[in-house]
Amino acid sequence: MPAFDRRSCLRVIPILAGIFAVLPGAQAQNLDGGKSGAQLFAGSCVDCHHGPRGLAKGRYSWTLSLFLQKHYTSSAASAQLLAAYLQSADAAQPNPPKSKSRAAKSRVAPASDAPAPVTAPATVADAPSRPPAAIPAQ
Repeated sequence: MPAFDRRSCLRVIPILAGIFAVLPGAQAQNLDGGKSGAQLFAGSCVDCHHGPRGLAKGRYSWTLSLFLQKHYTSSAASAQLLAAYLQSADAAQPNPPKSKSRAAKSRVAPASDAPAPVTAPATVADAPSRPPAAIPAQ
């Protein structure tokens, strides 16, 4: 005769189910919870992107947030924090000035008695409304 027959197994199953129902189970953890946008970027984005500037350029916050939630973050809240951080990084620092050409960098400063070189205006708004010298008659 076996040690456990069918009838004794059927009696033990409800007891075991009750024990497992009372025990605390493993709960899912939000690994991104409590982190700022900068911390989220440093933890997962810095491996491929050297900095946050330019990553949110031209994107709406909600589309960027949805993209980040789908591909890179574990919750909607962390995606919104990261999206806000990326957009603030673009808004905080204006675009750097364009670098000057090599010719402009290698110029020697004019002597004090020599006239200053004439340069073209940077924009149309800087251009004078008339020529600097009289136009010769033909």
